[in-house]
Amino acid sequence: MENTTNQKLAGWEVARDLEGKKKTVWERMIPEWRQMRAALGGVGVFFLVFLLGCWLAGNPFEPTVRIQSPYSVAHGLQGNTWHIVWSVVLLAAFFEFMDASAGMGFGTALTPILLVLGFDPKQIVPVVMIQQGVAGLVGAFLHREFENVEWKFKPMSETVKLWFIIGVVGCLAVTVSIVGIYKILHVDKVWIKLYVAALLLVMGGASLFQGRKERPYRPKRMIGFAALAGFNKGVGGGGYGPVVTIGGLLAGVPVKSMLAVTAICEGTVSTFSIIVWLALLTSGVQIDYLLLPSFMIATMFSAIAAPYMTRVFPEKLWKIVVPAYCLVVAAICFWKIAPGVIAKLSGG
Repeated sequence: MENTTNQKLAGWEVARDLEGKKKTVWERMIPEWRQMRAALGGVGVFFLVFLLGCWLAGNPFEPTVRIQSPYSVAHGLQGNTWHIVWSVVLLAAFFEFMDASAGMGFGTALTPILLVLGFDPKQIVPVVMIQQGVAGLVGAFLHREFENVEWKFKPMSETVKLWFIIGVVGCLAVTVSIVGIYKILHVDKVWIKLYVAALLLVMGGASLFQGRKERPYRPKRMIGFAALAGFNKGVGGGGYGPVVTIGGLLAGVPVKSMLAVTAICEGTVSTFSIIVWLALLTSGVQIDYLLLPSFMIATMFSAIAAPYMTRVFPEKLWKIVVPAYCLVVAAICFWKIAPGVIAKLSGG
């Protein structure tokens, strides 16, 4: 009886109960009406942010400008001119689906790709923050509706406690990194990307070899992971989800519920980082919302489908998929930054 009570307070028992009640993929594939209604509500939220993005992309405020990045120059984008970048929509749709279903990959993998395509960091990072803020909070709601997690406040579940721990530490870390990198220090981005890629490689490998077995639950481990993830998020918009998700698995949190915890924590930290960016605008920093409409079109359906797929496939599959995908993301990062690293080492 005592074990049952403790499990009830965890917040991840609902996913195990669902797999016990609906044992096959086909049974879990059939959603209930309330879940379909929740998915439609999520689409509506993303559509409203898409409309907001269209307005912001027109540079309605003085601190919002069309940054003359290589992409903007090549396409003759000046002043208030903007368009939907369909290649970015396709890339963002794929990485958002993987981010929301495997807990990582949107900012981490997409940011270096967009830099290679010719976009400026100030066209990417603030927009990633907005997208991840909205997608994370909506995703946390959908994970609950699809029975991947429970958020209990009375009595407080372990999932809510993790949200508070990771969210508060992450907000502090993201503030330090945004202000430090974009306002005070001038660290070359190639070294930051190399650090993030190496970190993902180590964490993905550790989780793949150790994450299959049951681990004792140790929530205090998440303080360090949360600080590291928040620093990564502020620096380049990515490297948050992999650290929090893999850290949670190493701390003993079941994978399905950890994906939901990552979603709500990333949504919280990203939303807070938007406030930090807005504060920086008052000190002369300028940003460009060119990519926001493209990101939100991509997010509109990918972020809805991902929590549903987390529900459908069994826990044991995600224990392999999540760390394996972390290694894939690390490989993509290394591939994209290799030319820049070689050039720096050769004195270029």
